[in-house]
Amino acid sequence: MTRRRSRRARPERPPLPPAVVGAETIEQRADGDWIVRRISGAAARKYYRCPGCQQEILPATPHVVCWRDDHIAERRHWHTTCWTRRDRRTIPPGW
Repeated sequence: MTRRRSRRARPERPPLPPAVVGAETIEQRADGDWIVRRISGAAARKYYRCPGCQQEILPATPHVVCWRDDHIAERRHWHTTCWTRRDRRTIPPGW
């Protein structure tokens, strides 16, 4: 005898909790002041391209988001190590 499948509606999954990000800090670099926000792995849900190494930042990877003061539309997601070593590497024009 075959089993019958239940026709009850499946409960919907609860929405994901809001992303928890770190506090913003201001870092002084050779090219000016930058606002830096640290993103935890739990809060990282999308793919991004790191401007430092041109590699993808995968979801669930801790990283940083950086922008110059008053230029939030130009913010970029960086691997933490790429941002830390930024002053020691060649950056494409415009960054």
